[in-house]
Amino acid sequence: MHSRHDLKPRASRPRFALTPVAWVAFAVLQGAASRAVAQDEPPLVLKPSPMLAETLPPAARDQQPTYVSGDKASGRTDLETVIEGNAQLRRGDTVIRADRLEYYQPEDLAKARGNVHINRAGNTFEGPLLELKVDAYEGFFLQPSYRFLRNNAYGEAERVDFIDDKRAIIRKATYTTCQRRPGPAWMPDWILRAASIRIDNEEEIGQASGAVLSFMGLPILPVPELSFPLSDKRKSGLLPPTIGLDSLNGAELTLPYYWNIAPNRDATFYPALMTKRGIDFGGEFRYLERDYAGELRANFMPNDKLRDRDRWGYAVKHDGLLGAGLPFGPVTLNLNLNRVSDDDYWRDFSRSTSSLTQRLLANDGSLTWSRGDFTLNARALKWQTLQDVTAPIVPPYDRLPQVVGRYTSSNLPAGLDAYLEADYTRFESNPVLTGQPNGHRAFTVARISRPWQAPGWFVIPKLQLHSTQYGFDAPLANGATTASRTVPTFSVDSGMVFERDATYFGRNFRQTLEPRAFYVYTPFRDQSLLPNYDSAANDFNFATIYTENAFGGNDRISDNNLLTLGATTRLLDPDTGAEAARFGVAQRVRFKDQRVTLPGEAPVSERLSDILFGATINWTPKWSLDATVQYNPKTGRSIRETIGGRYSPGNYHVISAAYRLQRGQSEQIDVGWQWPLNDLWGDRGQDLGAGNGGGEGRWYSVGRLNYSLQDRKLVDAVVGLEYDAGCWLGRIVVERLQSSTTSANKRILFQLEFVGFTRLGSNALQTLKENIPRYQYLREQVTAPSRFTNYD
Repeated sequence: MHSRHDLKPRASRPRFALTPVAWVAFAVLQGAASRAVAQDEPPLVLKPSPMLAETLPPAARDQQPTYVSGDKASGRTDLETVIEGNAQLRRGDTVIRADRLEYYQPEDLAKARGNVHINRAGNTFEGPLLELKVDAYEGFFLQPSYRFLRNNAYGEAERVDFIDDKRAIIRKATYTTCQRRPGPAWMPDWILRAASIRIDNEEEIGQASGAVLSFMGLPILPVPELSFPLSDKRKSGLLPPTIGLDSLNGAELTLPYYWNIAPNRDATFYPALMTKRGIDFGGEFRYLERDYAGELRANFMPNDKLRDRDRWGYAVKHDGLLGAGLPFGPVTLNLNLNRVSDDDYWRDFSRSTSSLTQRLLANDGSLTWSRGDFTLNARALKWQTLQDVTAPIVPPYDRLPQVVGRYTSSNLPAGLDAYLEADYTRFESNPVLTGQPNGHRAFTVARISRPWQAPGWFVIPKLQLHSTQYGFDAPLANGATTASRTVPTFSVDSGMVFERDATYFGRNFRQTLEPRAFYVYTPFRDQSLLPNYDSAANDFNFATIYTENAFGGNDRISDNNLLTLGATTRLLDPDTGAEAARFGVAQRVRFKDQRVTLPGEAPVSERLSDILFGATINWTPKWSLDATVQYNPKTGRSIRETIGGRYSPGNYHVISAAYRLQRGQSEQIDVGWQWPLNDLWGDRGQDLGAGNGGGEGRWYSVGRLNYSLQDRKLVDAVVGLEYDAGCWLGRIVVERLQSSTTSANKRILFQLEFVGFTRLGSNALQTLKENIPRYQYLREQVTAPSRFTNYD
């Protein structure tokens, strides 16, 4: 042991004190520091010490000296030391205190008796008798009480056997995180009693044998073997079962098992019993490597009793590099594969993975190569469309295949920017449903621009040429089996930025005024006979109003002769640059009718478009407001409105609301919240920070409601209650999801969370997190506790 030479037999009361030499050294340092300050020299800076590290590496631990102190010391040099009265032994992050301490140096063995207390990196044990090999941390402790730093759990035992510095076995043990309260009759709300508990701080798990979990004095979970986390580190084993009541599937019981295969691979198996359907065998596999990563999820239900058939679904995601050592550079592979057994899958299993609960399931694979300014992509996309007889949809086109090449350069001579794209795509779908023939399309887009920019203004002229060729499997209405189209486009984007200092409502700001003008000219080319494989009208908003084409995709290029005028003003904090408010307005002036349209739509003839108004306000961190209004000056009415706001005065206090109107189509209100009910009767709780709740004995209301004003009915709803008892949390959530135009799926979720131990019941937390904006967990360890928070 490297620290043996530091142990010396001591006389009475060897306390820490400054010797005369130390006093002289201290005075010299103090004088030096004073002279440095007086002479404007850099002050003395303390150097960080490895002794203050959260974890001590084995090499550093072997170098740690051993210190002993007490009222009376005796012994033989390099053999044994006996300390009596206030005895203490300290080495690195280990401290032993007792009434009597015997330390045998050749065996590195410490024997402590009477009021023994040991602190190892913040984990403490107290009891009458301890024998421990200090470096190996091997020994035993009789009748100890203990407390763990990670989750503040504690308990009592008949004996603790220390196997090494990472592992221990606690015999006839109790375990809880309910903190002691005054009164002799107090009992913890929940407690685990076990014949033995194996603690593994390296894997950060506990393994209880012969265990019984009691809640409010009632045994609720007797199990022969039970593992539980000591932190949020991954571990293999059975996860807590989930139980739920579903109006469609009946009672649901899921028994998940997690397999921590390797640090970069894991799998979860989650067989679920549905009383109305049968057993759904589900599983998920995830992997992460240096050059690739992905996940696979699959479900299989043999003989669904409600549908009288087998049900299955799978989802695969993969992203990675191929041929990293090839001379022409690596190729990126991306896969997104989704498929289910039948059209009713999205309705019957609405809480499966989001990719499998939609009506359009993508099976998409692509290879991408890039070098410098060049990019080449090859893609295959095939859709599975889940039809509903009450609301059929037209399936999108498969792309089998699509090959795209791109060139982008922003450092050409004379300050020019260039862009070139070439695309070949084969489109396939059901001609009966789409009403147009399958075929292939090849197009080329060439674009060149010359930006002029300065701190207060910019002008960007741009010239574009779009050329397209088609080939069809069946003739068009005019009998043609091929078609072509070439469309040029010229545009100029320009703007200015003015700034001034301003004061509003007692606050100083840097205010900007940013006018913008965008002109585009595209001559008319007749495209009425061309099929529409991928074009759709762009949404009318601030992002698209300054673009050249009114359509997305490449089958329709709108003819334009229009000018877009707009202005934005922002209020910026002069010290931080944070944006407190932004207001914008924009409108298009059309100089001639737009004749190119999508099939079945009328041409645009209004000279003045609707006016866009937008506002974003973040005046204080508590409040935020975001609004966009599309206003028609002819009718004097808004066409679309989106107004949303959020109020969040602190942790676990958030209310968000949004109003969305699309006149003649939909009108909805969306409200979400998380709020302590105790606030209603004046109990404001405590500010314990994120992840710690607001104090014990508090009720929280949580929920989200989506209501259709046009249909006068509730669309989706999640409403629940949470109770924080300090060492346990209770949740009950009622969920209603619209599964079709005429039916909805409802279920009730119950969950008990024993803080620092486990959760029982349905997975209500996932539902709340997915549905309520800015929802916060009442218990979430943001940072691991430091061993110095429990330092002796």
